[in-house]
Amino acid sequence: MRKISKIILICKIKIFIFVLIFYSLDFFCNISSCFCTNILYLKDDKIGKTSKKEKKLQNQNKSFSKGLQVLKEIMRSSKPLTANSLCQKLDIDKSTMSRLITTLMSEGFIEYKGSSKEIILSDILRNIVHKDDRQRVIEKSRALLDEIFYLTNEASYLGILDNNATLYLNQVDKSNRVIKTIDSIGLHSPLHSNAFGKVLIAFGNVDINSLKLTKFTSNTITTVSKLEKEIEIIKQRGYATGSEEHEFGLKSVAVPYFNKKGELIGTVGISGLSVRLEEEKLHKFGQEIFKLVNANF
Repeated sequence: MRKISKIILICKIKIFIFVLIFYSLDFFCNISSCFCTNILYLKDDKIGKTSKKEKKLQNQNKSFSKGLQVLKEIMRSSKPLTANSLCQKLDIDKSTMSRLITTLMSEGFIEYKGSSKEIILSDILRNIVHKDDRQRVIEKSRALLDEIFYLTNEASYLGILDNNATLYLNQVDKSNRVIKTIDSIGLHSPLHSNAFGKVLIAFGNVDINSLKLTKFTSNTITTVSKLEKEIEIIKQRGYATGSEEHEFGLKSVAVPYFNKKGELIGTVGISGLSVRLEEEKLHKFGQEIFKLVNANF
């Protein structure tokens, strides 16, 4: 009897151990399954995050590339550009262009010209970009400006087209006069109101319709039709004159200044008091300066 009880007890113990082992294995299998699932989930999540980061980086690179395209286009242009014209040239939608322009402006690369919506390079960037080119032009034209001064005994100037305005790069005045013209180096003047600007319009691929024809004196040209007629005359004779169109008491005469490839570099000429530059003398100097400049090439 005791032997049977002992056998039953042993069987129960074995059954208990078997059940315990079975449930333990099941428990560990469930844990392993959960652990593996979590590992896979974390791995997938990590891959997803990596993919999102890569996608974000790709988008940033695209935006950066487009921003550089916009900046490059503005740098290449000799006149101000609008957001619409940039959209058309670069095939970029308006909302993207607006963001790019805002970013470039906030970083100080570009700015609006005055109160208009015309976009130009910032002064700092413009000076950096064009510094070497302008310095070469100044050095190359120095002897020519000396010759123009000695020919006319009037202050001679070198001007270039810069954002739909004349930028004066150099000036020579070796006279002993008490009253002299002001130092204009580094200053801008409107294109339509003196000889230098009108030369740049005539030979510099300037859209007359984009100009603001501000009236400075009663002699200022303020209509597109009248300016177009004068530009045609300038193209035919090779020089331009300005008679108190920007300021009373001052007159000017200027000619185009080309390089050996026939590309327009800028304009050279003179400016002086009206009492010394009557109309006949003004045209005489225009013809002589034209011959002098062309003789240098």
